[in-house]
Amino acid sequence: MKGDQRMAVAVKNRKRGERIGSGLRVCIQLLTMLALGMVFNATPGKAQTSSVRPSILKDVGIDQKLGQQVPLDIVFRDETGRAVRLGDYLGSKPVILSLVYFNCPMLCTMVENGLLESLKDLKFDVGNEFQVVTVSFNPQDTPRLAAAKKDMYVNLYGRPGARAGWHFLTGEEASIRRLTSAVGLHYSFDPASGQYAHATAIMVLTPEGRLARYFFGIRYPASDLRLGLVEASSRQIGTPVDSVLLYCCQYNPATGKYGVIISHIIQLAGFVTVLTVATVMLMLFRAERRRGV
Repeated sequence: MKGDQRMAVAVKNRKRGERIGSGLRVCIQLLTMLALGMVFNATPGKAQTSSVRPSILKDVGIDQKLGQQVPLDIVFRDETGRAVRLGDYLGSKPVILSLVYFNCPMLCTMVENGLLESLKDLKFDVGNEFQVVTVSFNPQDTPRLAAAKKDMYVNLYGRPGARAGWHFLTGEEASIRRLTSAVGLHYSFDPASGQYAHATAIMVLTPEGRLARYFFGIRYPASDLRLGLVEASSRQIGTPVDSVLLYCCQYNPATGKYGVIISHIIQLAGFVTVLTVATVMLMLFRAERRRGV
């Protein structure tokens, strides 16, 4: 009897717990609905204020112009103050192009630091398989600032040949506008803060100066960057493994990343299977012939 009583009490307590839990769930649902109702029934003015884009950001962004030619005759100044053309850095190797400004307090530094991390992870060397061109879109930046930036990043990169392969350029407003327009970069200057509002990305150019790839944000996976450089060079750099990876992966302009092509992987797996079976059969055939002899 006592065992039956304890079981009955346990069942009663369990049902009571279920009712309490159900009640709590209902209360949470009601509170959630009330909170949502407060949000959706807020005054129109406040709701619009939260959704309206600030005027300084109205035209900020990046339009991808894949396959477009970048003007090679745009004149800038390098870190020594010497007048150079953008085409001076093109012709034989792919180029990573980054657009920043040198006295940016935060975002541009994050872009360059992210690029540096990717370059350090890459097995390719700056100045050997490819070049890097960093251009300031602030016409007030000077070659002296460019030289300071170059010294810092080349030293942090720490590989031979980087000083001859990583270039920091400044220029006049007209030159800057031609380049930013060609690559699709839109930015705005805020007089109140003295800073620029801008989006972030790096671009990969073919040796001829065509826009091959865009990588967005402030982190650029070295694996994606490597494939982008191999493609931009028309496979003139890289290894057979890169060719296999490019067969299995495809660049997605919407995400700025490489994604796996399942159908190609299946085809490749089928080819490897057939090759393996053929190899085994050939080995068995030769073994049989040797035994016959």
